[in-house]
Amino acid sequence: MKIVAVNRSASFEYFIEEKFEAGIVLEGSEVKSLRAGKASLGESFCELRGGEVFLRNMHIALYDKSGAFSTRDSRKDRKLLLRRGEISKIAGRVNERGYTLVPLKIYFKDALVKAEIALCKGKHSYDKKRTIAERDAKRALDRESKEYFK
Repeated sequence: MKIVAVNRSASFEYFIEEKFEAGIVLEGSEVKSLRAGKASLGESFCELRGGEVFLRNMHIALYDKSGAFSTRDSRKDRKLLLRRGEISKIAGRVNERGYTLVPLKIYFKDALVKAEIALCKGKHSYDKKRTIAERDAKRALDRESKEYFK
């Protein structure tokens, strides 16, 4: 499994409740660009429209060797392929207050491009401060143990 892009801010901004694996509808030049590792999930999000799930605002760089056919938008909406039961489960949870659907990473599974998306609940500022404090405490503990076992 080759990971192409990771949304690092998702675990800091949200509590991750449940993860799903989805396929993505892409063009050939987009797949070639993903193989080169030219993608970003920085400000991307998922949206439910008409019983389908779309990945919005994900950047896939234009493939430079695709010639005149590379005039596509690099941030267009991309359809995610999920089972009907999973979509209805996601739709029920997203309609609840506070839940959102966030992409976590894009990767290759065998020859297929997959997206890991998650149902998430937003963190408050005090939750984010607690996360930072826990991370700093863990880092200090690791540093102490490294010094002790030298």
